[in-house]
Amino acid sequence: MSHNEIISDWFERYGNDIYHFLIYRIGPSDAEDLLQEVFIKALKGFNGFKETSTPKTWLFSIARNLAIDESRKKKSKKYADTVPLDPANEPKTDTSPETILDLNENTKAIYECIQQLKPNYQDVIILRGIKELSVQETANILKWSESKVKSTHHRAKTALQEELRRCFSYEETESRVAR
Repeated sequence: MSHNEIISDWFERYGNDIYHFLIYRIGPSDAEDLLQEVFIKALKGFNGFKETSTPKTWLFSIARNLAIDESRKKKSKKYADTVPLDPANEPKTDTSPETILDLNENTKAIYECIQQLKPNYQDVIILRGIKELSVQETANILKWSESKVKSTHHRAKTALQEELRRCFSYEETESRVAR
């Protein structure tokens, strides 16, 4: 089997999981582009793939690194923009119409709360909690020990619960004021 055929097979098997990881990590509008970039990098770096990990963990590692790079680009661009604060110039949230239809209100609220967590917490929540990867797979992707994955996952869940309480209590307050 050629490298192209192997990568194509991996795309069929793992593409949706990686796409969902990227949606939660960086937002829907950039996820599709980064998904393509993950598999382009995999194809280019195929000879560097070590059979000590699974293709899935290797691809998730590539996706995570690309997501980190993309987040850094967004942060630096955000600080570089010197446009005065004007609601008309404010960046819109990254949502396409089809993504909005796919995500129900609770999922959108959870997505927004996850975005408020620090990056390590986002990664472990998405990989362990949403994508349901094992502790070992998550450790391989993040290049952490299994005990660090477990403890960080516990802390991340606690932080997410607090963020969800804050988000949902704010929404409830807003809906009461609107009435």
